[in-house]
Amino acid sequence: MSEKKPTPRRPSDQNQRTPPNSDGGNWLSRGWFWIVLVILLVIGSRFMFSSSGDAANLVGLNQVARYVNNDDVRSIIVQGDTVYVQLKSTTNRVQTRKEPNESLLETLRSFGVSEERLQTLPIEVESAPNSGMIFSWLIMLLPMLLVFAFFIFIMRQAGGGGQNRAMQFGRSRARKMEGADRPTVTFADVAGSDEAKQELQEVVEFLKEPQKFAALGARIPKGVLMVGAPGTGKTLLAKAVAGEAGVPFFASSGSEFVEMFVGVGASRVRDLFEQAKKNSPCIIFVDEIDAVGRHRGAGLGGGNDEREQTLNQILVEMDGFDTDTNIVIIAATNRPDILDPALLRPGRFDRKVVVDRPDRRGREAILKVHVRGKPLTPDVDLDVIAAQTAGMVGADLENLVNEAAILAARRNKRTIGMSEFIESIERIMAGPARRSRVLDAEDRRVIAYHEAGHAIVMEELEHTEGVGKITIVSRGQALGYVMPLPEEDRNLRSRAEYEDTIAGLLAGRVAEELMFDEPSTSAANDLERVTKLAKAMVTRFGMSDLIGPMQLNPGESNPFMGMEIGQQRSYSEAVARKIDAEVRRIVMSAYERTRALLQERRDQLVRVAETLLEKEVLERKEFLQIIGADAASSSATTVNAS
Repeated sequence: MSEKKPTPRRPSDQNQRTPPNSDGGNWLSRGWFWIVLVILLVIGSRFMFSSSGDAANLVGLNQVARYVNNDDVRSIIVQGDTVYVQLKSTTNRVQTRKEPNESLLETLRSFGVSEERLQTLPIEVESAPNSGMIFSWLIMLLPMLLVFAFFIFIMRQAGGGGQNRAMQFGRSRARKMEGADRPTVTFADVAGSDEAKQELQEVVEFLKEPQKFAALGARIPKGVLMVGAPGTGKTLLAKAVAGEAGVPFFASSGSEFVEMFVGVGASRVRDLFEQAKKNSPCIIFVDEIDAVGRHRGAGLGGGNDEREQTLNQILVEMDGFDTDTNIVIIAATNRPDILDPALLRPGRFDRKVVVDRPDRRGREAILKVHVRGKPLTPDVDLDVIAAQTAGMVGADLENLVNEAAILAARRNKRTIGMSEFIESIERIMAGPARRSRVLDAEDRRVIAYHEAGHAIVMEELEHTEGVGKITIVSRGQALGYVMPLPEEDRNLRSRAEYEDTIAGLLAGRVAEELMFDEPSTSAANDLERVTKLAKAMVTRFGMSDLIGPMQLNPGESNPFMGMEIGQQRSYSEAVARKIDAEVRRIVMSAYERTRALLQERRDQLVRVAETLLEKEVLERKEFLQIIGADAASSSATTVNAS
């Protein structure tokens, strides 16, 4: 599944749309700015209202006594312990301080001022200003204000900022898409999954024309669950629904409902459905619903209270006591096995849409979408590329086309050729070529015979795929590889095909034993795959005459118990010994077949390996010429890494 390049539909709306406030937005609206401003004003007021000018004219009481004796005092103002003296000889006012709880007159007497002067002295007593007391109180309250501001800041951060303020933990974070905010992707921009498109198109049509279905007594599906492997296009289909639907579309993720505080997730679910009811009819999309919809009470340590309460609220909102709503929920997950059964039942998720991996036609359609607008050379055959990319999903194919364009730009080309696409397939499957990796002559020789053994056996056996390319150039962690030729997409495999596949995987090790009398570690990955495949034939697929048509290992792992760690063996020790013996028999039988085949074609093995040492890469046509077979045109998909 993939997406076309959408054509801009509403350029004027897009240009005039106001971007959301970022972290560096309007700083005047931030609380910390006002807190700092208040603190600065309090400190500044202390200095602003202090009599700094009078402090410059500060004199002692003895000097004031001399002014009084010289009859140079016009008036005296007493404010608490501060004394202001207005002189006759100047317009300036001098300031002094007296002892606390002491009379100014007694102080002046002690400095020798006569009683006659004191009787005629104009003294006014005024109440002292309380600015110092206010400032002292503010200094005492400042630490508490700072602590309170710190807690407000922490709560705002825990709430996520932005639209989730300090006391808004329970508000939903779902984004409402309507009008100009609606995505420009439509169903015409989606390829590779026609059945899933049809299922979702019906939901959109139901919301647009409900009378068409109501006339036949049909009701709108309450929920649609999209299930598929990562990269198959589940979120892309949801974007197409949002672009096509003529109703409001709420987009959210399952992780947005999970918080450290119990009850917050359930509150957000309630808020989301309240918003949806106000905008009914509408669509709610929940991506990765497995983050919140996991099976309740599972795991070694019991359930998660927050997640379970959130799931309970979702169950109630989808099909609880109040069911008179016109809301459709679309959810996506790639782990349907861990979802709670109550969430999957009809009445909640009425439809399960499987978004599967695309087949050959689907991959070709996806490639056509992604190469649109890109300059291609005439030799590019999308059908051949689709044949070579079996198992790839839409995200892989998009990456493949992008890698091909990057390679063409790196080679200073103006068009993308078939060689860039083939190189991109190899880069995605095995990694970039590591030509700078230097191997000694003996290692190169071992790798060449190893890959030559794979190629000869794969080409000769009836049920294995042909050889498309052989190389001893390192890619990723592989020192060399053989790229097979798939003829068509296969869903079923027979016992003969598995036996031939095991023989082909063992061919590299057998070739090393024949030529060097001992194996190397290059066959470690091959042996791992051989063992798993042989054990699956015996325990899962019933392909053993000794064990019979029984499935002893269902192949399902418990995600809450550590995958395979939580599996319990359902057979006895005697049966386990039979399984081991049968696995060994299958592997050794394939080993003997491979050894006999390579001994018979030892001269071909030597010619192919020596040519590989000389050229490093052999295409199919060259390989067939070396072994003397008829050339056939094909191309490659999977990688056998050594």
